[in-house]
Amino acid sequence: MSSITDAVILMAGTGSRLRVDGNAFLKPLVPVGGRPLISYPIDALVRHGVRRIVAVIGFEGSNLAAAIRPLVPDHIELSFVENPQWKKQNGISLLTAESAMDRPFFLTMSDHIFEDEILEKLTREASHDLLHVSVDRKINSIFDLADATKVQTDQANGISAIGKDLGEFNAIDTGLFLCPTTIFSYLKRAAAGGDCGLTDAVRLMGIDRKVRCVDIGEGWWQDVDTPEMLQQAEKILAHRSQIAGVR
Repeated sequence: MSSITDAVILMAGTGSRLRVDGNAFLKPLVPVGGRPLISYPIDALVRHGVRRIVAVIGFEGSNLAAAIRPLVPDHIELSFVENPQWKKQNGISLLTAESAMDRPFFLTMSDHIFEDEILEKLTREASHDLLHVSVDRKINSIFDLADATKVQTDQANGISAIGKDLGEFNAIDTGLFLCPTTIFSYLKRAAAGGDCGLTDAVRLMGIDRKVRCVDIGEGWWQDVDTPEMLQQAEKILAHRSQIAGVR
């Protein structure tokens, strides 16, 4: 497959779990290591060669869009798709981007930080008709394992089960995907009852053997969903910056 140049970033929710007081705030703009949280996935995608980013907004959408535009390099085509049903699950947010996507694309969340090499691994494994899910098999290194989305992979690196409450699992979903456009038909099936999460579509694609798990190896990532996760991300980013400065 040729290089992946399109990406979708989901950022429609309120980020209520990260809020430490009653004040309204925009989660993608929360400072992490002295930078807005959203700048980490944006910068990683741009460094990897992505030239078009579709951001799905909802809560305080116009204010968020205005704040994000200056964070994106001028040569990147940035567009915003509004999800009026932003109180629903993230599968509904991704569905709102369907008309904007006509080729395989990266998918991530605005509150995930990840190393560039994870994108590289996804691209090397790419097959246009499969959903590629980056997974972490370093179970013991996961911060807040209870909150993580667990994955049970099969011998062919497909998915036999996925969910936060799995009793048996051998990997963790990192929240970074390489998606075929067929994911939208599975999202529609999953949303037949009016709502769905991305995990529901992944589960359906797994049943049809349309999912391939890509092990991130020693790669690092962090979901920033709670104050504790934010603290952990800042701690590791500071450590990595210190190491880089020594080299």
